Order: sequence, then structure tokens, then C-alpha cells
Amino acid sequence: MPIKAGWEGRYFEDFEIGDVYRCRLGRTVTEADNIWFTLLTNNTNQIHFNNDYGKRTEFGRCLINSVLTLAIVTGLGVADVSENGFALGWENIQLPNPLFAGDTLYSESEVVEKRESKSKPKLGIVKVHTRGIQQEGKIVIDYSRTIMVWKRAFAPKQGLFPEIKAD
Repeated sequence: MPIKAGWEGRYFEDFEIGDVYRCRLGRTVTEADNIWFTLLTNNTNQIHFNNDYGKRTEFGRCLINSVLTLAIVTGLGVADVSENGFALGWENIQLPNPLFAGDTLYSESEVVEKRESKSKPKLGIVKVHTRGIQQEGKIVIDYSRTIMVWKRAFAPKQGLFPEIKAD
């Protein structure tokens, strides 16, 4: 039986300036996600975990932790943007609209820069502009991200699937 290769992500050669990648998945953020993340990261701002406090704010309820929003939107874009690379940094993170428990996040990234790495010839540098959008079309996070991406010929071989052995 022939084994069909699955999606392995993009390599440096696959990126073109102007390309837009929309993640095929959405991710609904729950109250539990928010509380766990907030407490795990030792964030003591009650706007993220105290419903009574949240009701007294201009939002009328708790907000999703902005760093969780960044993490989820970044994660949604990994298969398209950084599956074969690693982050060099995030810039200009903006939060134009609040995100609440029960909202669903979607992610899209546009390639805005691409260049060869001067110090690492087996890799290239790609910059994307990413937007996290909730189900009603409101942008909840907007940022730029720079990634060091492997060139196809030099990428570490996957080979992670174990060899099946007879008993």
C-alpha cells in the first residue's frame, strides 16, 4: 500500500510576497482556557478570571487574556507560516477589539517580506502580517511576525513516524 505524504508546511522557496494564508481551522476560546492560561502565567489582573470584577468594567464581563489571544492566533498560522522554521520576533502587536469567552478566532497571514539569511545560508527570513479575527469579522489582534525558515534542500528530515515491527 503506498504511503501518501501529508502536509509538511512551507519552505523558504514556497513563500511569495503578497500571498495570504487563511488557516482552515477556527478555535473557540473558552472561559476555562482563559482562566487556566491566566493563572498558569501568574497574571493577577482580575479582568481575566473574576466574573464579578469583569461585570463592573466597561466590557461588562471578563476579557480573554491578550497573550492567550496572541498564542492561539500564532498557533493557528503555524501550519502555513512556521512549520519549517522558528520565530525571530513579533512587532507592532495591536488589540483593536476585545475577545470574550465563547468567541471563535480565525487567523490570516500575508507575506510582506522575504530575503535570504546573510548569516545562515541554509535558511531564509520571512515576515508576515497576521490578523486574528473573531466570528463577527472584528479584528481582535494585529501584528507582524518574523520567522527564520528552512530552505527545502537543507531542512531537517522528518522521519518521525516509527517503523512498524512484527511481533
